[in-house]
Amino acid sequence: MADTSARTLRLLSLLQTHRYWPGTELSERLGVSARTLRRDIDRLRELGYPVEARPGVDGGYQLAAGAALPPLVLDDDEAVAITVCLQAGSQGAGDGLAEPSIRALAKLVTVLPTRLRRRVDALRAMTVSTGWNAVPLSDVDPAVLTDLAMTCRGEERLTFTYTAADGRTSTREVEPHRLVSLGRRWYLVAYDLTRHDWRTFRVDRLTDSHTTGIRFRPRELPSPDAAAFVREGMGSRRTGYTVTAEIEAPALDVHSRVGRWCIITALPDNRSHIEMTVDNLDWPILLLGKAEAEFQVLGPPELVARLAEWGTRFSAATAR
Repeated sequence: MADTSARTLRLLSLLQTHRYWPGTELSERLGVSARTLRRDIDRLRELGYPVEARPGVDGGYQLAAGAALPPLVLDDDEAVAITVCLQAGSQGAGDGLAEPSIRALAKLVTVLPTRLRRRVDALRAMTVSTGWNAVPLSDVDPAVLTDLAMTCRGEERLTFTYTAADGRTSTREVEPHRLVSLGRRWYLVAYDLTRHDWRTFRVDRLTDSHTTGIRFRPRELPSPDAAAFVREGMGSRRTGYTVTAEIEAPALDVHSRVGRWCIITALPDNRSHIEMTVDNLDWPILLLGKAEAEFQVLGPPELVARLAEWGTRFSAATAR
């Protein structure tokens, strides 16, 4: 019965994409015969899900468009993905989105199964997000994220293999502190027991992680928070680009719009100076647009060229 229930939930998850599924493809996905698939479809209909069927050799199934459906079913990866996006939204992802994101995140956590709820809740509590447009793009397994979050919350030492930027690998034993989503990537902030210092690790370069079972007493991070520590580390390594610009708006106004992502200095005549370190030049263009004021880029030259490309593209779009 447990296998049948799990398979039925998996079938429902596939159908809730609202695409049309040929019966043969659904059978292959679920690893069942066509006869068993028809039984599972009938079971969903008995539960109130309006599944439409197309007969014939090329027949298949689809949920009725616009139908009122029972509660949404999410698999583990989907639940983690939604949590990450809502976490970013709740911390300033855009005007008017913070409060709805917080409400939606609270509702999501309460309806998840206990096993998955603990993992998602740990990810929510142990992640420091930089907010607007900060959902990471790097290829990181959601299970890895929740495992790291659980280890941070449980205050257990962690070992893993780490690949540096130059390709060299090393085995690390650390005291994990927080996960950070910054610059479209995931980072783990931890105290490195071999180097005897705080370190930042890109999660997409981290493999073969497992806990040692040894608990530790949390140390004091030498920065206001984990996100600030990652930013400081990126600046000290001088990787990527250092972006500077002057904005024709008071520092207080600029800070209220983009202060989360850059260093702002007040200038005379109600102007502001901003500075930030990035590994992608598209991100500061979005930030400068978010400032909602005239600006002048001071550096780097690559950003000026990139802005010209965007300007040409946008001008063509508005001309049409």
